[in-house]
Order: sequence, then structure tokens, then C-alpha cells
Amino acid sequence: MKNVLTFAFLFLTVVAFAQEETEEQTKKFTLNGSIDAYYRVNFSAPNDENAIAPGSSFANLPGFALGMANVIASYEGKKVGFVADLVFGPRGTDAIFASPMYSATGNIINQLYAYWNVSESVKLTFGNFNTFLGYEVISPTANFNYSTSYLFSYGPFSHTGLKADFALSDDFSLMLGVMNPTDATEFNPTGKYAFGAQLGYKGQYLNFLTDDGAYEIDFTGGFDISDSFYLGINAAYFDNDGVGFAGVALYPQYATSESFTIGLRGEYFKEDSDFGAIGTGVEDSSVFATTITGSYSIENFTIKPEIRLDSASDDAFIDSDLMPKKSLSSFVLAAIYAF
Repeated sequence: MKNVLTFAFLFLTVVAFAQEETEEQTKKFTLNGSIDAYYRVNFSAPNDENAIAPGSSFANLPGFALGMANVIASYEGKKVGFVADLVFGPRGTDAIFASPMYSATGNIINQLYAYWNVSESVKLTFGNFNTFLGYEVISPTANFNYSTSYLFSYGPFSHTGLKADFALSDDFSLMLGVMNPTDATEFNPTGKYAFGAQLGYKGQYLNFLTDDGAYEIDFTGGFDISDSFYLGINAAYFDNDGVGFAGVALYPQYATSESFTIGLRGEYFKEDSDFGAIGTGVEDSSVFATTITGSYSIENFTIKPEIRLDSASDDAFIDSDLMPKKSLSSFVLAAIYAF
């Protein structure tokens, strides 16, 4: 009997220890992020104090320039967790440009949210999170092209509020959210709220956002044409009382090896009325931007050479003699390290 009791005690101890170890394994704290820097030069425009760049966000500084340092702390439990995403540097500052109170005094928060997995099919997220619209994102590690598109640059960057994600089936998903006005992070400066929705089907997403009378409809998706060829797609329409934009971008990418991929972004972007994104000062201007990017990876380090040509319907740029011009050609060489 003594031996049986001893064995039972040891068995219960091992089971309890295993259960505690399993519970601890479901709790995971991680720290990751990236740093990036680049060199940029114009072929057909000045590269001194008169240097210009495409009207899209990021990678717009002349010569050798800094992107950002991105540090992401996250905790993942069985039911709950959080993400604290911090950014430092010019790209990070541009990413949080609309922080209404603290952007000029050193706000470094790109995302800050907590979440609760209510069930296997329902997740609630509360706080500040990057937008659900669009193909591209703020972090250079998740984009194939280093410079960003017009569609990304003039869509929303971030939202602060509450969103609910529903896994309707293995193929369908639904997101519903109520948020502060677009890009307002620390608090609500107007007392009005934005509402968003996303319907997903097998990696294809139809997005909708309405914000104080303005609204945006966005489609984001992509297809694996073969094992080495991928085609991404983004199309959007934004309207704010007759002023807005519409555009479409295609992202074909071909992997020549495990370490090198070449890709192209072809984008057509058109303003309604004088939205002001392209910078012509002429109503209903448009721009076609072609960006060819190579991506060579060495472990966690990626080098991206990139040639970009922006061609507008009206004078949006200047030439080397500071005369108005409809096109701009430029080159970027970026270095990105992810950890």
C-alpha cells in the first residue's frame, strides 16, 4: 500500500508539473522589429536643397538617409495578449504624423493594443492598430517595394478604437470596428467616430471605412500564379464630398532563387477635383508610377535596389534647371535588417 501511495503521489506531481509547464508554454513574450536605411538619388531632378521626390510616403530624403528603428514587444497568452510597437526615426515620425497631441514632442507609438480571444472564432482588439485597408504597410519588412504607393500614402495609416474579428468559416472572415477619426491616436479630437468593416475570403479582402461623411472602399488581395510567381492587387476609391481619389496597383513578383526576387509595382492614381496628392495644383490630375525592385536576402538582412518612374498628367515635378516637368525618375538602394 505504501508503494502504491508513493507511486500515486509521484504520478500526480508529474501531471501537475506537466500541466503547469504546458500552461507556461502557451504564454509567450517576444521582442522583434527591424532597422532600415537607404540611399536615394534623382536622375532627372536636383539632388541638393532643391531635391524633390514622388508624392508618396517614406524614402523621400536625398542622399544617404535613415528609415526607422522599429521595436515590437508582444505577449501572447492562451486567451489574451498585447502588442507595443515603437518607432524611431524619420519613417516612424511620418507614420504617426496625425497624432493630435504628442507627435511634435516625441510620440514613438506606432501601435499599442490589447486583445482577447473570446472564442476560437471571435477576437476583440482594443487600442491603436495599423489600418486594415490597403496592400502595403508601414514596416519595410512587410512590403516588397521599399518606396510606397500613392494608394498607401493617402489611405489611412492607423486607427484607435475597438474592433471585432470573426472567423465565419475556414474560408470567410469578417471584421467590424468603431474608431476615432482616421489617424487620431491619443484621443478623439472631434467627438465623432469612424466605422470600418472587412470581409475576407481565402486571402482576398473587401474593406470599407466611413469617417464623418467621407468613405473609402478598398480591395486587397493576391494570387500564387505558380510556385515562383505571385501577383498582388490593390484597388481603392475615396470620396469626401466630391474630393478624393481612385486608383489601382498591380504587384507581380518573380522569385529566381531562394535569396533573390524581382518585382514590379505598376500603379495608376487619379484625383477627383483637387485632392492635392500629386501636387500639380490642377483638378482631376493623374499619375502613373512604375517601380522595379530587386530583393536579395542574406539571413535576416535584405538589400533592395529600386528604380522608380512617376509620370503625371500635369506638371508635378521639376527638372535639373528647376523648370516644371511631368515626370520624375529616381533610384533607391535600401538596407533592411529584421530581428
